Amino acid sequence: MKKLLLLLCLAVFTFGYSQENEQPSFKKNEIKINAAFLVAGALEVSYERILNEESAFGTSLFLAIDDDIDSKVMFTPYYRYYFGKKAAAGFFAEGFGMLNNYESYKYNTIGNESRTTNRTDFALGFGIGAKWITKKGFIFEINGGVGRNLFNSSNTDYEIVGRGGIGFGYRFN
Repeated sequence: MKKLLLLLCLAVFTFGYSQENEQPSFKKNEIKINAAFLVAGALEVSYERILNEESAFGTSLFLAIDDDIDSKVMFTPYYRYYFGKKAAAGFFAEGFGMLNNYESYKYNTIGNESRTTNRTDFALGFGIGAKWITKKGFIFEINGGVGRNLFNSSNTDYEIVGRGGIGFGYRFN
């Protein structure tokens, strides 16, 4: 009976013992604004969630403020893989999808008339960039990428879409 009780206690202690996973020491949320688009007359705000030290998932929302910009709204989810020594910083490569809404122009050569239509499309693409972060959590980022619209292929003006900017932001818990 003593042996059974001893075996039962050892089994409970063996299976009951667990080591807590150490939480990463870095912050996992970022919010950024694209300064290059602000100068051009548009607003782009991004949120990024860091999954681990090497990868992150994020979304960007672009809204045109100036009427001269053909792209009116762009929603861009992306996945990034980082190659730097710091957590989610340094050189990165990204894959993205972009839901974009833009104005399309058709010109009539006979009467010199133009017609504007609103179109919505979805693009897939890739990009590269670099991110630097201070000890206090401030972020500076440069990125660029290219994608291809998948659905409105008859409109060759907007078959290729671009993504890029100069971003400033903050990393927090």
